[in-house]
Amino acid sequence: MFVLNELDQKLLEHFKGYVVKKDLVRSVKVGANVPVFVLEYLIANSCSTDDEEKIKEGMSNVKKILSEHYVNPEESALIHSKIREKGRFKIIDKISVELDSNRDMYWASLQNSNIRNGNIRDSLVTEHEKMLMGGIWAIIDVEYDSDIKIGQNIYPFVISNIKPIQLSTFDNSKIISKRKEFTKSEWLDVLLRSCGYEPNAEGVTDRIKMLLLSRLLPMVESNFNFIELGPRSTGKSFVFKELTPYAVLISGGQGTVAKLFVHGTTNKVGSVGQWDAICFDEATDKIFKDRDAIPLMKDYMESGSFSRAGAGGEITGVASIIFNGNINQPVETVLQTSHLFSPLSDEVNNDTAFLDRIHFYLPGWEMIKFSPHHFTSNFGFSTDYFSEALKSLRRVTYTDVLEDYFSLGSHLKQRDTKPVKKTVSGFIKLMHPDGEYTKEDVREYLEIALEMRRRVKEQLKRIGGMEFWETNFSYIDKETQEEHFVGLPEEKGSNLIENTPLPPGVCYTCTSDGDSLALVRIEAVVTSGSGKMYISGVNNTVVKDNIKNTYQYINANEKTILNEQHSLKNYDITIQITNMLGASISSGIGSAVYIAIVSALYKKNLKSGLAVLGNISVGGAVERAINFADKITMLSDNGAKSVVVPIDNLSELTGIPATVLGNTDIQFYQNNQLLMQKAILVD
Repeated sequence: MFVLNELDQKLLEHFKGYVVKKDLVRSVKVGANVPVFVLEYLIANSCSTDDEEKIKEGMSNVKKILSEHYVNPEESALIHSKIREKGRFKIIDKISVELDSNRDMYWASLQNSNIRNGNIRDSLVTEHEKMLMGGIWAIIDVEYDSDIKIGQNIYPFVISNIKPIQLSTFDNSKIISKRKEFTKSEWLDVLLRSCGYEPNAEGVTDRIKMLLLSRLLPMVESNFNFIELGPRSTGKSFVFKELTPYAVLISGGQGTVAKLFVHGTTNKVGSVGQWDAICFDEATDKIFKDRDAIPLMKDYMESGSFSRAGAGGEITGVASIIFNGNINQPVETVLQTSHLFSPLSDEVNNDTAFLDRIHFYLPGWEMIKFSPHHFTSNFGFSTDYFSEALKSLRRVTYTDVLEDYFSLGSHLKQRDTKPVKKTVSGFIKLMHPDGEYTKEDVREYLEIALEMRRRVKEQLKRIGGMEFWETNFSYIDKETQEEHFVGLPEEKGSNLIENTPLPPGVCYTCTSDGDSLALVRIEAVVTSGSGKMYISGVNNTVVKDNIKNTYQYINANEKTILNEQHSLKNYDITIQITNMLGASISSGIGSAVYIAIVSALYKKNLKSGLAVLGNISVGGAVERAINFADKITMLSDNGAKSVVVPIDNLSELTGIPATVLGNTDIQFYQNNQLLMQKAILVD
């Protein structure tokens, strides 16, 4: 027997008729095709009670309606027969409509009933335009008329009436007036249970609760660009597929200009003008069917509007954009070898202009994998009421609230400030729909907002270099003038360059191939031998020649570089090259190889967190490092405490960010002797 807890009793007291026991949906065995909001639409009014007999009676009625009118796909032939024999039949199904321009008429399709060419009058299509944008679930009256022919073909199915499965009217005053009856933690639990989650289940920490809540932000904030990449089975698309009739899920590769933006023939505005949220599911496979959709999406994500030739000027929309997809490797591995956008479809995963428009990167790898105990059996808002409440909150904004208490640090540009303000606004709407919040509430939401936007910026820095180097996000308390910096959990302790004296033979450097950088670890291993050299870890001929030239330089100048005891002819040397991060390794590693070999021969440690840039030619000339500022920044970001660089790069020092110079000591050399002095740790 179910026992009401205090929160259930509060909900029934203040929201009777608008809440439902969430496990009732799971007890109705109707297959996987019925969204939660469809089932709860049917059970909310009759089962919003703690009276077990009334719940049983209501559920019995719901099951009867579903058994008689909900269409399972395997029953489609039976439904066709029922419509024919009865002449008119009411069904629950998902209906979509397409324009047949050759015949200048609309055709309706019913998903589970397998009706593909249903007759539907223009006025119904005009009244329910979302049928053209992916379809809606509805209670549908279907009639049978065998006299309707086109040529020799009979098209007997006629859609005579449609009742969308959502509330016809909504007043959010109850949500606003009753919020004060609940504590902040109680209200958070109510919101999560309304989504079907059990907030008190094992493994659901306070942080997980806020991450789960974050999935609702695109439903309360217009034009909010959101991404979640993480493992499978974490419910990434659940909110947008099951909990609201105002969101649409677009399968991978199905994003077209006509569907998303504007139809080239009819000039009808697409999904961005019809839905509150558009979720691209499986965005790691393919997002857009048309390449032309990408620049339009960039414009839309930036400004909420776009222009299309022949469409009659600028077109606006309010739909939030969501990208969901799977990361199949541990996040640590992804960060060591690439960036956190790399799992996305190839069409956008290195497009910095596209990715920079994302407001919020939810770390899906932190999410729990859902099992039965993570779904609640307690009361929460019925989904139709909840979805209407979320929609109503889009009409208000709190984007300027944080300025009452805090200012943002210097590293946040305009494109960073907007996402942060919208995120704070969204959280206030969800948690404080009555507008009653405190400074500490705003601080909590601000820190989450800074983290989620910084995650975007950090990946852009990995892809695009200096243009995005300012990622040290912070906020300043206006009352105390204290500055608080916000980091990323996955970045902590992830320095790839050890902040301890480096072992003999180990040195770090950075190479560049165009704008693409690679963090490289060089390890020279010395064994007794006869003067042979082996290279492993790299196949690039140019890089191998770079290493061989450095070795030949040392060999040709042994008398001035090495003493007799350490002569190359007495040793075999293996040079192991490891790509720690970024693109393919390219040339320009000669000076680092030189220091690795010499320190290995002399068994001398190198300085803590050391990296070396530049090249030493066969003739001994020191060659400057190209892409100097980008390389220094990448090395500093990955733990380099000291970087020794050619003197010819001195004039470029002014291009290094001040924060980098504060973390990393840059020293210059003009010959091999100075290089050794500045790199080798003195005993």
